[in-house]
Amino acid sequence: MSSRPTEAVSLPTRVGRESGLIPEIRSPNRTTEPGEPGHYNRGMSYTALARRYRSTGFDDIVGQEPVARTLKAAIEADRVAHAYLFTGTRGVGKTTMARVFAKALNSSGSAEVDQAIMTGQDTDVIEIDGASNNSVDDARELIAGSVYRPMRGPYKIYIIDEVHMLSTAAFNALLKTMEEPPEHVKFILCTTEAQKVPPTIQSRCQRFDFRAIPMSVIADRLAYVVKNEKLKAEPELLSMVARLGNGSMRDALSIMDRLMASGEKSLTVELLEGLMGLAPRELVGRLINAFADGEPKPALDSAAELLATGTGPDQLLETLIERLRDLMVLCACGPETSLVELTGDTRKEEIERAQRFDAAGLVHMIALCESVQRATRSSPNPRALLDALVVRLAMTEKLADVTTLVRQLEGAGAGKG
Repeated sequence: MSSRPTEAVSLPTRVGRESGLIPEIRSPNRTTEPGEPGHYNRGMSYTALARRYRSTGFDDIVGQEPVARTLKAAIEADRVAHAYLFTGTRGVGKTTMARVFAKALNSSGSAEVDQAIMTGQDTDVIEIDGASNNSVDDARELIAGSVYRPMRGPYKIYIIDEVHMLSTAAFNALLKTMEEPPEHVKFILCTTEAQKVPPTIQSRCQRFDFRAIPMSVIADRLAYVVKNEKLKAEPELLSMVARLGNGSMRDALSIMDRLMASGEKSLTVELLEGLMGLAPRELVGRLINAFADGEPKPALDSAAELLATGTGPDQLLETLIERLRDLMVLCACGPETSLVELTGDTRKEEIERAQRFDAAGLVHMIALCESVQRATRSSPNPRALLDALVVRLAMTEKLADVTTLVRQLEGAGAGKG
């Protein structure tokens, strides 16, 4: 076998992107100007919005202000506990709050140290993923390292994310250390499932429950991000993205990231519907109008048109339930209610549509949709169930009238007897 000349082969001394063996993933140029928040050049990695707009201090925490005020007051009053448990659904700011709290505890006035803490790279603030470091050996390693004093701050702080994933043996190993830790050690445990954290651990912590972030708060934050990125967005789009976030700021920002990746300077509802595969709002409105008219044929035609756009039966039913819910609340609480988070022309349109229904009928319609939605998930023919539901909803008012008439006739007959 022949070999190549030595001088023709240039082997890198290291394996990595620097060596050329692993190609570097580069992002395309954007049209933003240098210095703008969203600007990056070829060769620079893009930072996701959820990371770029992460809160860095107690005063700019979004959606969890009561927790921020309490922790800030504890530091000022020198009443900091040795262990904390942050619990709440994903994307509501648990890890961000833990980093902000750790930064406040170990504040040295150094921008470099603060930056290291907020990016999870500080030597004195150790972040541990409970899902992948969940064995008793991992817990013993943590305990062994906790006896050493911090290198540059007053505290060595352990942030354990998804702590509920630790094994029973790991929790048992931590018990003694968490009850009487060294004076320089603080624990911050974060979890989405507090019920899986043993009571013996919870009793050694100060617990803070992080609420789902209100839709209006998420929408305001999204508006700030869009403005800061030198883009424009329809108000209804911001409301829809906030609703899709389902109380999670991170999820909402991730959706906004996808919208911005389209390269459009103006973000619209139509763009969101196409990107997320959502049922077009106008077509759903047309379907609900057919229900109000009591006409099965137009209702079936509208449902078929929605399915032709690529919307699946399950997603169509989910959208229908949400829309009927808004109409029900408008009927029950009036047009000025804050329980329906719609704005502008969309809100006016729904208020007018709600006048064609009554709250009791809408309750019945929602119950029917929910029942059929569960049935379609296991049915070999979900389209038939959906079409039957559409006809049933279009005939709801007629059936209600028949029922009322029967009751009146029965009452009249009883009176004669």
